[in-house]
Amino acid sequence: MTALPIRIASLPKAELHVHLEGSLQPATVAKIAARHGVQVTEEEVRQRYAYKDFVEFIETFKWVTSFLREPPDYAVIVRDFAEALHQQHVVYAEVTLSIGVMQLRGQNPQANFEAMLEVAEEFESRGLRLRWVWDAVRQFGVEAAMAVVEAAGSCHSEKIVAFGIGGDERSIPAREFRAVYGRAADLGMHRLIHAGEVGGPENIREAIDHLHAERIGHGIAAIRDPALMDLLAERQIPLEICPASNICTGALDLQMGVAAAKIEQHPLPRLFRHGIPIVLSTDDPTMFHTTLTGEYENAWKMGLNKAELERLVEMSFNHAFR
Repeated sequence: MTALPIRIASLPKAELHVHLEGSLQPATVAKIAARHGVQVTEEEVRQRYAYKDFVEFIETFKWVTSFLREPPDYAVIVRDFAEALHQQHVVYAEVTLSIGVMQLRGQNPQANFEAMLEVAEEFESRGLRLRWVWDAVRQFGVEAAMAVVEAAGSCHSEKIVAFGIGGDERSIPAREFRAVYGRAADLGMHRLIHAGEVGGPENIREAIDHLHAERIGHGIAAIRDPALMDLLAERQIPLEICPASNICTGALDLQMGVAAAKIEQHPLPRLFRHGIPIVLSTDDPTMFHTTLTGEYENAWKMGLNKAELERLVEMSFNHAFR
């Protein structure tokens, strides 16, 4: 394939599925760890940023985030993250925060969030708006998820646009979180969930039927259920597609039933051409060795033409919670 068309690379873009903690650069991890008296080399971090499967990625995510302990740590990573987005012509992003992890470690999410907002404010004048998704961890359970929702409500911040659940979708059925999502809706938050990444298409259906999810994180398992594809297209429920992530975690292998799947085998083109809204995203950009520009290059490699790529750019703005 030829290089990504210059026009596509230069267009202003939005990103809707990106985890702040997954943007941590190896040098930043080493710096923050040293601040807390832990010696970690950049090379050690780079070695950790390679995974055989989804479970190994989760373990790395836990290890990296263990060095984030106080508000200044979060301020540092927001600055690095925002600079990277700005350089890629991103003008709007909905950034997922692992609030469930902060709470598990006894941190004060509101104090961390205030430090992040202070840095983010500097980038508003430079043309980058950051909004926030407060995220619970599925395997931590229903009570912990409700605590994330209540903490978000206590902030009374219009910049918190949504509540979501990440983690291992195979751990607890989505229907168990109905009361949690009901409370999030009562507080005026939009509702997201990771589903159909490493689990089956039934997880996507359950998220829609029981939680009234407005966007689905990943959702590539939909390719295995034609009726579900029809439903997503009919209701215009977007899938937050993160191609490099699906390769790195082995999710694409699982859904396609192959070993060592190539990016050209990704179902994004089929889902997109079926009429399902797609919002192209990076998930955990540094951990998955990608950028938003790189994901548009991946879509180009999959065979999407220039007009389709322009439509992808538009979709991320159309389906933002702004």
